[in-house]
Amino acid sequence: MDNDFRLCMTFWGVRGSTPTPQIENLSYGGNTPCLEVLLPNNEVFIFDGGTGIRTLGASLLQRAGDQKVSLKVFLTHFHWDHIQGIPFFPPLYYEENEVTFHSVGFLEGTHRRMGSNSGLEETLKEQMRNPYFPISFDFLPAKKGFVEIDLEPLKFGKLTIHPFPLHHPGKAFGYRIESEGAVIVYATDLEHGHQELDTVVRDFSQNADLLIFDSQYTPEEYEKQKGWGHSTWLEGCRVANEAKVEQLALFHHDPSYDDQKFFQIVQKARRKFENTVGAQEGYSVVL
Repeated sequence: MDNDFRLCMTFWGVRGSTPTPQIENLSYGGNTPCLEVLLPNNEVFIFDGGTGIRTLGASLLQRAGDQKVSLKVFLTHFHWDHIQGIPFFPPLYYEENEVTFHSVGFLEGTHRRMGSNSGLEETLKEQMRNPYFPISFDFLPAKKGFVEIDLEPLKFGKLTIHPFPLHHPGKAFGYRIESEGAVIVYATDLEHGHQELDTVVRDFSQNADLLIFDSQYTPEEYEKQKGWGHSTWLEGCRVANEAKVEQLALFHHDPSYDDQKFFQIVQKARRKFENTVGAQEGYSVVL
């Protein structure tokens, strides 16, 4: 790719809740959430560490050749489908690499319970403790950093990342990602129906080039699963229309959706918001 772009976003994992590696799901993909945002200077920002982060990590090492990689990972929350790929992230297994994890500091009390200054660090260590995993997080030789952020914008050169709260059990956070006028909004793991936070989502989605939206359920399914923390393709279309976004990507596909069912959902959504796509592993948006 040449450098005549502002942001390049690639889906590496799009499935919600649990991986689904069945052949009937592979057109859209069976890995759990992971996005790559690439800048023209080849700086990489990663959003969520579901199982898709494993193949992303292998790709990053191949691209880097003999050079070290320095990566920033932003987590929306700590439900398993958003962190379960981190123990298998290849850059963590090379001491010359640097990986810095970021999350909003909402793990009140975690660091005190575990005797650490960082709830983020201890939460990532927990899933690799005995008896859950054969090696510890501390064993991974890469240089690891942990940054607990707040809701203030973060700037990295020309890139600005705006965290914002979402309505989800245990709390979750979305990100508005901006660079030189290009805007991607990552709003997964949210449940509509919370008046204040519904407004927040619409405010942060305003005029985005791409809105990535939690669409785990159909409207009919949602009636049986209220309180589970997820939204619908129809709500995604409403937000896209009201916020005047350019493109909507339906995301966090339910494990029960095979390719045929999800294709039909995308067709229904296009009748409400024409420029809708189904998030698909390997699909890139270049702005």
